Amino acid sequence: MKAIQIEAVGAPEVLQWQDIPELPEPAAGQARVKLFAAGLNYIDVYLRSGTYLHNFPLPTIPGLEGAGFVEAIGSGVETVKPGDRVAYYGVLGSYAEAINVPVDRLVPLPNDISFEQGAAFPLQGVTAQYLLHDYVALKPGTSVLIHAAAGGLGLLCVQWAKHLGAQVIGTVSTEAKAQAAYAVGADHVILYTQQDFVAETRRFTEGRGVDLVLDGVGKATFAGSLQVAATDGTVVSYGWSSGRPDLIAPTDLIGRSRRVAGADLANKAPTREILLQRANAVLEGIQAGWLQLQIDRVLPLSKAAKAHQLLESRASIGKILLKTHT
Repeated sequence: MKAIQIEAVGAPEVLQWQDIPELPEPAAGQARVKLFAAGLNYIDVYLRSGTYLHNFPLPTIPGLEGAGFVEAIGSGVETVKPGDRVAYYGVLGSYAEAINVPVDRLVPLPNDISFEQGAAFPLQGVTAQYLLHDYVALKPGTSVLIHAAAGGLGLLCVQWAKHLGAQVIGTVSTEAKAQAAYAVGADHVILYTQQDFVAETRRFTEGRGVDLVLDGVGKATFAGSLQVAATDGTVVSYGWSSGRPDLIAPTDLIGRSRRVAGADLANKAPTREILLQRANAVLEGIQAGWLQLQIDRVLPLSKAAKAHQLLESRASIGKILLKTHT
């Protein structure tokens, strides 16, 4: 079968389109999924480039989420059957035509959700769900600052925070991205390339600051995120696309009783029951119409290197997908 493999970490060019052996039969507790689309996420860049220390053997097939239908099941599997439409995240090897997935990571895909939508929602949708529910109870009268508000995750967070009634402030790099954030409900959008997001956030909140900051950017934003957190406010650090944030001391938080939380999706759905609760909340929002997936473009799987270049250059608005089958 066809797949994208990497033999060494590095630039996007290490992503090689290759023929590889067919998958083995699914082991006990696994299902083989014929993939129709795979989702691109910034963690793929971290793993490909070596930014994250990796414990996977090389060569390897990257990609952590996808959608398709079950082709075969291993022994003891009762929760899915061949022909079922499914999506998943958190299983390495998604830049391929097929993958064997532990069945406890599979999410049933409703018939009115396409495979492209199925590959676009799991990782970022579940991340948005926990970021907006596990740290601060957002409701009318609360406020949130969302960095990278025009990315795939950022646009989901903007919509969900508005659905909960919060005042939403976003940061973006271009006017086009600002318009994308406004289009899905942001109250205020700051062009951080031209404006001081700390000063602007304070202005929009009349000096109070925000109750919640969602910071997946890291080094370039984290110090400012602390400054705009209101008294009893919370900064959630869940990524570092600009580099690891500078270290802080606990005493830096005392002045306004601020909190800092680290967030990692791998710890947020440890069981299938919790995974389905979170994923189904995303699917329900999509089906109800108040949560819309913003798909920037769909590229052939063979163009994975180009997809990574687009993501790293901040040239995309919303989600990038890789099409594995037509």
